[in-house]
Amino acid sequence: MKLGFIGLGIMGAPMAGHLLAAGHELFAQSRSGVPEPLLAQGAKACKTAAEVAHAADIVFLMVPDTPHVEAALFGDNGAASGLSKGKTVVDMSSISPIATKQFAERIQALGCDYIDAPVSGGEVGAKAASLTIMVGATDASFETVKPLFELMGKNITLVGGVGDGQTCKVANQIIVALNIEAVGEALLFAARAGADPAKVRQALMGGFAASRILEVHGERMIKRTFNPGFRIELHQKDLNLALEGAKALGLSLPHTASAAQLMNSCVAIGGAAWDHSGLVRALEISANFQIADN
Repeated sequence: MKLGFIGLGIMGAPMAGHLLAAGHELFAQSRSGVPEPLLAQGAKACKTAAEVAHAADIVFLMVPDTPHVEAALFGDNGAASGLSKGKTVVDMSSISPIATKQFAERIQALGCDYIDAPVSGGEVGAKAASLTIMVGATDASFETVKPLFELMGKNITLVGGVGDGQTCKVANQIIVALNIEAVGEALLFAARAGADPAKVRQALMGGFAASRILEVHGERMIKRTFNPGFRIELHQKDLNLALEGAKALGLSLPHTASAAQLMNSCVAIGGAAWDHSGLVRALEISANFQIADN
């Protein structure tokens, strides 16, 4: 198939690579340029998003935030200006569900399909093609793109209509953030009480407290490996989407708010680019105690 990919960062580059490896023709564009490994695989570099959309039948986007999606679609030389009837736009970024529905209406008015398909799994999942993909789409457009999703992920779910994928991703980010906060508090408590946090983590992994967050991010907290991964500034953005949505829906999400404030604290002390497991640093600073000295 003739595919397009806009946004070739930590996540987008390996995802695009899987599409290329399956034998598809790929037209690519990114603000930072097309990485050499993708060019070596046969990707065709495009100067603009419009050029990508003109050449491809299905255009994937993987960019950081809502304004970036809007610019990629509707800015100068945006993808929308290169689309023709019958093409499909698949946004795999994590952005506002409300904006997603608005973007979809504008793309659908051009006679094209629009799918939102945010992912979970981070850089590791992107490289391993094991991402969880949460899809908002019609049944027909989902079936068309599903074989391509299967090249990038393992757990692929049609959640509902357009925008529902983004809603699901916001829910995912709430759960992940609160789990990171819980693991951070637990390991901080254990270490401050004099126990070995590595052995505490090992013991907890065999019980009901076991989780992927305790396994991966608990180890990061102990080993002090806060290179991303998934950047705090991106998770901060996702929690802000959750709180904005909660306000619009008349909901109170108190623990989401506390996790968001911890993310804000990390950004304030220069940790915007840390892995989101670095949230524990805000807890450590308030306690004047560090889980480990590695």
